[in-house]
Amino acid sequence: MLPAFGLSLLFSIALCVHVVRTNQPMFWLMIILMLQPLGGLVYLVAIVLPSMAGSPRAQRAAFEARESLDPGREYREAQAANSDMPTVHNQIRLGKAAASLGRHAEAEQLFAQASAGVHADDPVLLLGRAAALVELGRSAEALALLEKLGQDGEEGRTPLAALTLGRAYEGLGRTAEADTAYQWAAGRMPGLEGLGRYAAFLARTGRGGEAREAIVEMDRRIASANPQFRREARHWRDVAARALAS
Repeated sequence: MLPAFGLSLLFSIALCVHVVRTNQPMFWLMIILMLQPLGGLVYLVAIVLPSMAGSPRAQRAAFEARESLDPGREYREAQAANSDMPTVHNQIRLGKAAASLGRHAEAEQLFAQASAGVHADDPVLLLGRAAALVELGRSAEALALLEKLGQDGEEGRTPLAALTLGRAYEGLGRTAEADTAYQWAAGRMPGLEGLGRYAAFLARTGRGGEAREAIVEMDRRIASANPQFRREARHWRDVAARALAS
């Protein structure tokens, strides 16, 4: 029977082969080899198992794990793809990557450029640009796009669209309409972003008791959540808690 070190080495070598064959970032080799066997286990959980599972949620977990180690990777890859071939698809990808890094002005410009011509009514572009405009404090422009999006049936009435609409209404001081949109989104969005943003809105509008109740509910959900999704969940819980404390 091979000693434990030998098994660990074989395990690490197998994972290094996987890194190379699947074109993963080379920093994984260092993590796997220098932190045996813990580094290999991290790679297994973050990359190998989600890719085998194939579900969108699992793939998102893998993406977030990679981004936590290399936050700019998706942006760089999207930028290279858009430089090689500036299609609407690549502009959308780059716009989303820019927004995830807080580069909202760049994201807004990309979504605006991609919306030219026949893509003017594309729901992904309308929502992406509206979200960027909200982040830039240009709520009136965002609302105009969201109202246009709302005329598009099911595509315009998603939980994420409702959440963005709530943020635009709040930015314009239309509190009652914001409350309706936030509440609708919070009850339908996966994860805790919707509830976290709604709780923060409640705190900002003087409804501290309701905000506390929402935070208690978030704590309950976090306690029973899969460990790989708790980090993002706690982020939105903290957003609500900070709004309540201010």
